[in-house]
Amino acid sequence: MAKARKTATIKKQAKSEPSQPSVLEGQPCPMCHKKTLALTEAETEVPFFGRMFVFSMSCSNCKYHKADVEAAEKHDPAKWTVEVSGEADMKIRVVKSSTANVKIPFVTTIEAGTGSNGYITNVEGILNRVKRILEDIRDNAEDKSERKKAKNILKKIQKTVWGNEKLKIIIEDKEGNSAIISEKAVKGKL
Repeated sequence: MAKARKTATIKKQAKSEPSQPSVLEGQPCPMCHKKTLALTEAETEVPFFGRMFVFSMSCSNCKYHKADVEAAEKHDPAKWTVEVSGEADMKIRVVKSSTANVKIPFVTTIEAGTGSNGYITNVEGILNRVKRILEDIRDNAEDKSERKKAKNILKKIQKTVWGNEKLKIIIEDKEGNSAIISEKAVKGKL
């Protein structure tokens, strides 16, 4: 009897681990048209959300890259909101599909579009993506007021990371393939 329980536990653990990605190499790239594109697909389990498929394509020649995530089960359109207030919140898991908009009120909005990628990350990963965009504006914008605004928003983000300020992250996904995985997150209708 104990052996049967142990086997069931091992099977349960194996089911929640990500599958080995399948890779198909030597495909024609949609950009440079050379047969240097690698297509990758993997399945993973995201706690409290379910099974997810992770897809990507990367060209070794022109560096084209596209990625997305898709829930195995159909979900309704959803809006996820979380208030970020310190270092511990940087670890909150975020699933963002290519159809999702990311909004950080008074900071930025990242609209889904044809070039939008999907990914599984955490709050820190979202903020680092925003920081890279703002650092580019701060360092390269011709308008002095744009540079100053970017610099101030970067300070706000850093204060939030340190726990001295709060900000909200909102993810809106019409396909329902996105989520913020935390007890602090609030799911609503879109």
